[in-house]
Amino acid sequence: MPFIRYLFISGLAFFCFVTGSLAQGLMIRNYNVKDGLANATVYAAVQDKNGFIWFATPTGVSKFDGKRFRNYTKKDGLTDNEVIKLAADSKGRVWFFTLNGKLSFYDKSVIHSEDNDSSLIFNNRSHYMQYAFEGGGGYIWFLNTNNRIIQYNGQKTTYDKLGASGADLFFPMRNDSIFHPLQSSFHLESLNDPTNPNQQVFSAPPGAFEDAAFLERIRTHIVVILKNTLYSYTSKDAIAFFKGSDWGINDDISHMCLDGDNLWIGTQRALYFLKGYFKGQHNVIRLLDNHYITSLLKDRDGNIWISTFGDGVYHIPYKNFYFSYLDNTNGLYSHSIFSIYKDKKNDLLLIGQNAGVLNTLDANNKIRQFTLDTTRGRNSILTIQPYGNDNVVIGTDNGLLNFNTLTYKWSRQQPIRMLKEVDITPGGKIRVAAKNQVIALNDYTIGDLDVLVTSIASINDSAYYVGTNNGLYFCVDNQRKLMPAGTDTLRKLSIKDLKWINGELWIGTSDKGIYVMKNDRLSNHLSSAEGLASDICQQLYYDGVGRLYAATNHGVSVIDVKKQSITRNITSNDGLMSDDIRGVFADNDTLYIATSNGLCYFNADHIPVDTVPPVIYLNNIRYGDSTFLAVNNFAHLYIRKASFEAEFGTIVFDLPDLVEYQYNFSGDTTGGWVTTMSNIIPFPDLQPGNYKLMVRARKYKSDWSKTLSLDVSILPRWYQQWWSRGILLLAGLLLVLFVLRYIVRRIKQAEKRKTEYNRRIAELEAKALTNQMNPHFIFNSLNSVQHLILEKEEKQALNFLSDFATLMRQMLNNSRKSYISLEEEIAFLTRYLELEKIRFAHSFTYKFILEDALKDYTIYIPPMIIQPIVENAIKHGLAPKNISGYLEIRLEIVDDLLYCSVDDDGIGWDKSNSIKSSRLIKHESTALSVIKERLQIIKSFNGSVGKLEIIDKFKSGFGNKEGTLVEILIPIVKML
Repeated sequence: MPFIRYLFISGLAFFCFVTGSLAQGLMIRNYNVKDGLANATVYAAVQDKNGFIWFATPTGVSKFDGKRFRNYTKKDGLTDNEVIKLAADSKGRVWFFTLNGKLSFYDKSVIHSEDNDSSLIFNNRSHYMQYAFEGGGGYIWFLNTNNRIIQYNGQKTTYDKLGASGADLFFPMRNDSIFHPLQSSFHLESLNDPTNPNQQVFSAPPGAFEDAAFLERIRTHIVVILKNTLYSYTSKDAIAFFKGSDWGINDDISHMCLDGDNLWIGTQRALYFLKGYFKGQHNVIRLLDNHYITSLLKDRDGNIWISTFGDGVYHIPYKNFYFSYLDNTNGLYSHSIFSIYKDKKNDLLLIGQNAGVLNTLDANNKIRQFTLDTTRGRNSILTIQPYGNDNVVIGTDNGLLNFNTLTYKWSRQQPIRMLKEVDITPGGKIRVAAKNQVIALNDYTIGDLDVLVTSIASINDSAYYVGTNNGLYFCVDNQRKLMPAGTDTLRKLSIKDLKWINGELWIGTSDKGIYVMKNDRLSNHLSSAEGLASDICQQLYYDGVGRLYAATNHGVSVIDVKKQSITRNITSNDGLMSDDIRGVFADNDTLYIATSNGLCYFNADHIPVDTVPPVIYLNNIRYGDSTFLAVNNFAHLYIRKASFEAEFGTIVFDLPDLVEYQYNFSGDTTGGWVTTMSNIIPFPDLQPGNYKLMVRARKYKSDWSKTLSLDVSILPRWYQQWWSRGILLLAGLLLVLFVLRYIVRRIKQAEKRKTEYNRRIAELEAKALTNQMNPHFIFNSLNSVQHLILEKEEKQALNFLSDFATLMRQMLNNSRKSYISLEEEIAFLTRYLELEKIRFAHSFTYKFILEDALKDYTIYIPPMIIQPIVENAIKHGLAPKNISGYLEIRLEIVDDLLYCSVDDDGIGWDKSNSIKSSRLIKHESTALSVIKERLQIIKSFNGSVGKLEIIDKFKSGFGNKEGTLVEILIPIVKML
C-alpha cells in the first residue's frame, strides 16, 4: 500500500455559541505524489460506476482503487495532460475536460478520443467544456465556454439545435427534466435569469430543516454556489439554505458536499465540517487550515475525499466519524497517554500523561492541564484510582498525589520511588506496588524483595495478591510476608496486572496471555490461540458489569467474565489511533481507550463494520514479456518457459492492505481454493490447454466477493500438434531402433573380439608350452636317463624319470589356468632347475631372492612366463661356459606388479647370439616374442601393463661382469 500520512485535525473555530470549547479531532489520510498521485495539485474528483475514484491534475488523471494509483497521460490517449474537470455518466464512462476543448472519455480500459474514435470528431472552435449533463437514451450534453450545447449520442458529436441561438448555464438548469447534471453544484455570478423573470429568489429557507420535503429538495435538485452562499435551485425558485457569513465563513465557497445530515464547505483557505447541520445543530469544525479546497466528494461507502491545490488529496474514512480523538494537536499535552479515569459524578475525564501532566476534559469539552509531578527523570502518571467523594489518588513514577475533581485542587501525599501500581481496598486502604517493595500506606512496608513488584490486587481489607516478574504471591496484613501462591505455573510467570473479580483472580502476563485462578487452582487460560489480541498484556480493566478489557500491544480484547471467553477485539483496523494500548475506561456506552498515540473514545456497541464484499476487477494479464489489457477470454500461442500472470485489484478505500484473495485454477468451486495476500497470481510455464481461473476477494471482516472468472487458452505451437507429435514419436521410435541395433552390433562385435582373444590366448599358451618344454629338453633328458641306465645307476635314473614326470604333469596343470600362485611357480621352477642341474652335471648353482613384502600377500601370476627366461639363461648363457655358473632369480613388488629378474654370469647375450645356429636363434626369438604378446593380451583384459627387457651386462655398464640380466614386470592379482 502506498505511504499514507495521517493527520489529526482539531476543531479550530471558536464562535459565540461554542466559546471555550474544543471539538473532537478527525483522523484524515493524505495521498500525494510519493504515493502515486499524478500531481499534488488536483482540480476535481469523481467516482465512476465501478467504484474507482478519479482525480484530474495538470499532468494527467489518476485512477485510484484504494491501494494503487493508475495514471494516464497523452501517451495513453488523453487529448491533453492538463485535465481541469471530470464527469462520470451512468454507463461507466469517465469524461475528461481539457483546455483544448477536445472530448475524450475512459471506457473498458481504453481512453477514447478523436484519434481512435470517430464519434468524438467535431470542431470545438477553440472553446472548451464547462459542464456535462446526461439525458435519456444515454445522450450526453456539454455546455462549453461559448454557451453552446454539444450533444454526444454514441455515434457522433454535434452542436445541439436546442442551443443553436446561444444559451447559458440557466438553459440546462431550467430544463432539468432533459439535462441531468453530472456535477454536484454550479458556480454562478448571479441568480438573475433574463429568460425566466418569474423565478423567485429567497435569501433564507422558508422553514426549519426539520421539514423533510425541503431537505429532499436540497438533496435532489441543483445546488448553486453564489460567493459564500448555497442555494437550492429549481426553475421556479432559488432558496438559500446556507450562508457562510452566518457561520464566520467570509471566503467564497469553492465547493460543497452534502453528507446526510452533515454539510461540508470548501474554500480557498480551509475546509469546514458542519456536523448535524440539517438537524439544526450549531457545530462547525474548521479543518485543513490554509488549504485551497478544489473539490469535495462523498463516495458510495460514505468516505469523504477532499482535493486541494498543491497539497494532494485528503481522505476521511466513513468509520472515523464514529470515533473521537484527542492528542497534542487538539488540546492534550502530548500524544502519549499512560492512564485514564472518568469521574462520572462530576462528568470529568482525567488523562494521565508523561512529564507529570494531568489533562482534564469536562462536559463542555473544555480541556485543562495540570503539572502534578515536577521531579526529574521519569515522572509519568501511571494510575488514577477513585478515593472517596470527588477525589482520586494519582500514582506517578515518583509518588502518590490527591486530586479533587470538583475543585481541581491537588496535593502531594507520599513520595515513592519507581511506583508501579496503586490499589484501593473496599474499606479505603491504599496499597502500592513499587519496584522491590509492597507498601500498605500508613501501616507497613515489605521491602528489599528480590523480585520486581509489578501489580497488586486486594481481596478484602486484610488480604491481597502481588504480581511480580517472577510469579504470583499472596499476603495478609497480620503476617506481612509474601508467600508464593497458586500452582507451579503461576510461580514462574512474568505478571503485568491483576484483577480480583467475583472470587476469581485474573492474571495478565507479559508473554503468556491471561490466566484465571480460583481457589488457588488454574481454571482457564486465554491466549492468542483462543483469539486474544496479543499474549502481551499491558493492563486489565473491569467495567463492573461483566466485561473485562485486556489492553495489549496489538489492541484491546473484550472478555465476557462469566463465560470466560473473548467476545471481540478492537484494533487500529477498527479505528483506534494505535494498537499500543495503555489503558481502558468504560462509561456506560462510551469506551475510552488510551494509546501511545492519543486518546480515542466512541460508542463501544456501535462500531461500524463494513461487511459488504469488495468489488474485484482484472487489472491486466502478463504472458512472457508482454502485458495485455484486461479481457475475460485470453488466448495466446504457447511460449516456452514463459510465466502467465493475472493481476487483480479490489476497490477498497479502508484497510486495502488487509484484502485477501482466493483463486482456483481447476474450475471446481467446491474446493481447491488457494488463499493469498498478493493480487498477482502467477503460473510459470503454463502448458498448452484450456483453463478457467476463478478469483474472489474479501476485505476486513467482510464475506467473499462474487467470483470473477477468466478463461485462458494457451494454443500449442506446430510442434505441439497431434500430427507433429506423431511424427516426432515415429522418428523417436526409429531412432530407438537404430540405437538398439547399434548397441546389439557393438555387443556382438565385443563378443567376437572376446572369442578371438580367448582363441589367441589358447594358441599362445600352446605355443608357450611348446617353447617352454622344447624337444631339446625332452631329448636330452631321455639321453641322460639312458646314460644313467648304461652306467648301472638305475636308482638315480628312476628318480630322474619320476621328477621329470612330475614336472611334465605340473606343467600341464598350470597351462590350463589363467593364474597360479607365486609359491606354485617357484616350486615348478625349483623342480625344473634341479632336473637341469642333473642334465648338465651340476655345472651351475642357482638362488631365489624374495622380498619380505611378498610374505604378507598371496600373489597370483600368469603361468609359464618366467620358465622360458630361465631356460634361455641355462642353455644359452651358462651351458656354453667351461666353468661352473651361477643363476639368481629375484622377485619383488613394484607398483602392484611383480618384478622378476633372471641374472646369470654366462657368456652374455651378444656372444650367445653370435655362436648360435640359425635354428636356435629362431627358437629363442619365438619364445621371447610369445611372452611379450601374452603380456599385451593380458593388458587388453585387465588394463595392467607388463614389461620385458634383456640386458647384456658387459655392454650395459656392469663393469667387467659378463652374463645376461633379464627383467620382467608381470601383472598380478594380490590377496591378503
